[in-house]
Amino acid sequence: MPKLVQGRKSHHIMLYALSTCSWCHEAKRLLNELGVEYNYEDADLLEGAARRDVMADVERWNPRRTFPTLVADNSHCIVGFKEAELRNLLKA
Repeated sequence: MPKLVQGRKSHHIMLYALSTCSWCHEAKRLLNELGVEYNYEDADLLEGAARRDVMADVERWNPRRTFPTLVADNSHCIVGFKEAELRNLLKA
């Protein structure tokens, strides 16, 4: 089950991350700084079916299955930590 970080509701944000990934930490830091609500899942902390399900979701958006993978409104995907693109998406 994804974790929810409370904040300003602007988009439905799902962040797929790894607990040990510095770029994933940067993505979370930026989302927190911007004060937006988002969900996240640290794929490396999951086991069994939960991990397989999350990795299948990641692969649907990002066939290379790299992290971070951020999905906005179930229609737009940002792969990697792209601060300018994230800020532009969340500026409203």
